Amino acid sequence: MNARIIAYWTATVLLALALSSGGAASVARAEPNVRGMAELGYPAYLLLVLGIWKLLGAVALLAPRLPLVKEWAYAGIAFELSGAAVSHAAIGHPAAKVAVPLVLLALAAGSWALRPASRRLVSSTAV
Repeated sequence: MNARIIAYWTATVLLALALSSGGAASVARAEPNVRGMAELGYPAYLLLVLGIWKLLGAVALLAPRLPLVKEWAYAGIAFELSGAAVSHAAIGHPAAKVAVPLVLLALAAGSWALRPASRRLVSSTAV
């Protein structure tokens, strides 16, 4: 196994663990999650929506094949994590709370960039 594959799987598994644990806590309406959403000014029902999408995103990243689904998952993850960082920054949270989603976003970018050919979407438009 070469270094690129090891780096890909390391980034992907860490990202999937973060997404699945956060998604499960959101779906379960864990008290810290409910408090955090209220602090950010978002309605509590958004926890269920985001939680389900995080869980589905983690499954999509780890599942074999399905390159189109993986592309959509990476896009959704990028939107969610960048939105989280901006939300924390907008209300003046400490840098650490802004940095956490940005670190996860970097993991997602690394996973996306390092993914093997079997997990890439092949363009149907050849130039």
